[in-house]
Amino acid sequence: MSQNKFIVREPLLDPKQKVVGYQLSWQQTKSADVAVEEIDSLIAFVADELNDPEKGYLLADSTIFLEAMPGLLQAASLKKLAPANTVLIFSKRYFGDQQSIDAIKELRGLGFGICLRNADATALDRSIFSLITHFEVQIDGANLAAQAKTYAALKQSNVQMVARNIGSWQSFEACAALGLSSFVGKLHLTPRPNLTQKGLNTAQATILQLMDMIRKNADIQQLETVVKRDAALAYKLLRYINSAGFGLRTEVQSLKHAVTILGYSPLYRWLSLLLATSSSNGNSPVLLETAIVRGRFAELLGQPFMSKTEAENLFVAGMFSLLDRLLGIPMEEVLSTIQLPEAVVEALVSRGGVFGPYLALAEACELNSMLVQSLSETLKIAPQDVNKAHLSSLVWSKNISNA
Repeated sequence: MSQNKFIVREPLLDPKQKVVGYQLSWQQTKSADVAVEEIDSLIAFVADELNDPEKGYLLADSTIFLEAMPGLLQAASLKKLAPANTVLIFSKRYFGDQQSIDAIKELRGLGFGICLRNADATALDRSIFSLITHFEVQIDGANLAAQAKTYAALKQSNVQMVARNIGSWQSFEACAALGLSSFVGKLHLTPRPNLTQKGLNTAQATILQLMDMIRKNADIQQLETVVKRDAALAYKLLRYINSAGFGLRTEVQSLKHAVTILGYSPLYRWLSLLLATSSSNGNSPVLLETAIVRGRFAELLGQPFMSKTEAENLFVAGMFSLLDRLLGIPMEEVLSTIQLPEAVVEALVSRGGVFGPYLALAEACELNSMLVQSLSETLKIAPQDVNKAHLSSLVWSKNISNA
């Protein structure tokens, strides 16, 4: 593996805003073609982290997009991937000679998806469409009618168009209207405009009450009385606690049972997750998923350096760091609704204190920020360990989402 490289991800949304995949790549310090050795090492690392000998592919129905070259056909790393869940991205230049085309045909025969990049759809030989499953396009909002016509022609070839460099939700809506999936870059951190509701709904107010009661070590009977007011909330909380993401051997049957097995601190952590997922303001699912991944990512980064309780508070900090966008209210208002540990507040307000750098590192990997390396060096976390935590948090998030 490239020992000093960091993995960055870009979410892929379908026209209904569902997160259907990610492009994973090494962070580049400058614009340049990636060497074949670096592509091979990325494929090998991703394959090892996202596939289990017994469980198989770990990201459920999500598709992974990876840059590739025809020369990698015989690479051992390629054979470790799950073909049905992998799309290999090839530049147009690799379709220029018969040897490369034969290699791409073989990959298609193995079940891999093939995405064509850097090509003009109107100038392509129609025979190429039989070799690809996806076609990467650059959207021009001023000429949607012509693009719709092009898309219609491609659709007859069973090729899925994928938009790149989507900079606004308005552009996303234009792509969705054409039936395109979209790589959304940093847009995934931008709340949808014209939200129908801002602030706390009834369920979230109940959850905040429970979190406050737990911090004050309220009696379990008092907690159960509050939970019983909302049967749907109680059901969802138990689903989360019993999900594969937590790994309990015994199924939790009630809130009292959960406290007996887990104690109060982990329950506080799960309520923070429930608080975010109980939003009803119509935000994009990608923002919610990002909050879950960020919370788990920060927790995994901190686990080797702190107690279990502190790491759980890091998870809470990660979840709360996007709560203002999920609720559509300022962070100051979020913090006024509940009393959080001082270290969590400091991390949220300034990315300072004990938790701040871990939260900042998880955030930097989402944003493809060049601060990733300096933050990891400050925290003395090796790039490989950052990358393992990153992919592990994606897997954990999928387990939670499917609970």
